[in-house]
Parts: sequence; structure tokens; C-alpha cells
Amino acid sequence: MTRVLLTGASGFVGAAVQARLLDDPGYAVRSVYRRLPLSPFAGLEVCQVQGLEPHNDWQPALEGVDVIIHCAARVHVMDEREADPLEAFRHVNVRGTLRLAEQAAESGVRRFIYLSSIKVNGEGTVPGHPFSADDLPAPADPYGISKLEAEQALLKLAAEMQMEVVIIRPVLVYGPGVKANFRSMMAWLNRGAPLPLGTITNKRSLVALDNLVDLIVTCIHHPCAANQVFLVSDDEDLSTSELLRRMARALGQPARLLPLPMWLLSVFAQILGKKAVSQRLCESLQVDIKKTKTLLEWTPVISVDGALEKTAKDFLEH
Repeated sequence: MTRVLLTGASGFVGAAVQARLLDDPGYAVRSVYRRLPLSPFAGLEVCQVQGLEPHNDWQPALEGVDVIIHCAARVHVMDEREADPLEAFRHVNVRGTLRLAEQAAESGVRRFIYLSSIKVNGEGTVPGHPFSADDLPAPADPYGISKLEAEQALLKLAAEMQMEVVIIRPVLVYGPGVKANFRSMMAWLNRGAPLPLGTITNKRSLVALDNLVDLIVTCIHHPCAANQVFLVSDDEDLSTSELLRRMARALGQPARLLPLPMWLLSVFAQILGKKAVSQRLCESLQVDIKKTKTLLEWTPVISVDGALEKTAKDFLEH
């Protein structure tokens, strides 16, 4: 039996990883929580750690652990209030992560799987020229910089110690329970609201939660995953307009998309102070997952339409 320590178990991705591992008798799962759950899942061992801090003592949580899946992080903050955002991200994502990894290596943990971000590669691509796992990183914001620095520190540690490191950089993750902009788009479509997004011809890679979780679990044992960086997506890129049409179909609603010219949409977004949202809706971000599929003999386990149907069903039920 493989003993797994999971951080970030209460988050969107971490909770899905936990559920998947608990369904498999080949794994014993110990999950880290800042606040202990009132009623833990059957078969789950839990431990309490007060945040991802550089001074944490992880030794009690690491006892007997074979593999760590590290999903905890200070995530991208839309309404940043820190005076020095980069320092705030480094404190948690770099120094806090390295503290865990160093103690894990000293405890004999075999493999450390790190959930990073496509923001390490950059903010966008030219259509037809996707990011690859071996591209020169070009993070543009404090969150992306902190994730890159954590990756570099982990790979350096792997070169010095016996512990293997696996780095996974997901694109936008969606699935049952998704929040933020993705959920907002579903809400607008479900209301039948007209959206001025009918002529967007960008290309964006997305990854369904089921596909990301399956790749993470694949990396627990696959010998070719050691000390590698992987990008992950659904392997089908969509324009924002096409995504909205298919999302509406999954919701059982018509897609009322108005053919507003992109330049006019950009002007309105700037006037309304929503330039960043406009960029995410209109610009491209594609990834090439050939390395992931070839090296790990992995393919996505669910299609975009299948994942959208699951996401829409959960949205409508809740």
C-alpha cells in the first residue's frame, strides 16, 4: 500500500484528489488541514498544520509517508491587499513549500508531486504556438514568479537528495464545484442573459478536474515522471465563444452571444475597469501536452463535453 500525504485537501483540486485516492484500496491517505474537519471521511487520516509556514514542523505528519501531493499554496489573488505581494507569495509558496520538501527528503519520502501553474510559462500565447513544458519560463506576476522559484528550489533539492520531484503545471481547471469566473459564466448563460462574446476567435486550453486528478495519480508511481515538468490540458483548445456555446448546451440553454467586435469589447472593458477580465476572455493561452502523453503514456480520461456536462449538472443541482 502506498502512503500519501496530501496538502490543500480542502481546496478545489485537493478535495478531488482526496476523493479519488480514498476510492482506491491501494492508497492510505493522510490529509493536512488548517482546521480539522468535524466529520472526516471514512478511512482518512487527518492532521492539523497551521498554514504553509517556513517554520512548520512537518515530522509528525511525515511519519511513514511514501509520496507527497502538494496542492496547498497562496493562490492568485484578484483583490491583493499586501503591501509587497511578491514577498507574501514567496513566504508561503517558496519558503513554506521548501520547508516541507526538505523535511520530507530527510524523512525518506520517495516522491514529491508539486502542483504548480501555467503562469510559470507566461500569461498568453500566439494562436498556433502553444507553451511546452521545456520552454523558457516567463512568469509575469508575483504568483507565477513564486511558483517558478518553488519549482527551481524543488528540482535543486531533488538533485542533492534521494527524493524525486514531479512538477505539474495546469491551465484553468474546471469541474463540479468550480468557482470564480467560470461559475459566473454558467450563471449568466443559465439566466439566458445576452453576452457580447460571439466573435472571439482566440484559442485557450482548459483542463477538467477529472483529467488533472488522473494525471496527478498517474504521477504517483510512473517511473518516467521523476524530476520532470508536465503541462496538462483536455487536449482540445476552444475559443471563448465556442466554450460558451458548449457550456450553454450542457446547461440546456440557448447561447445568446452578441457579435460585438473585439476592439469595442476591449474599449468597454477598459471603461468599466475590467481590462484583466477582457484579456482572459479574448486572448489565447494554449499548451502542448505531447510530452505528458508520450512520456507517461497518458491521455485525458474525459472529453470537454463530458466534463462540461458534469460541471453543469452539479451547478444546476446546487
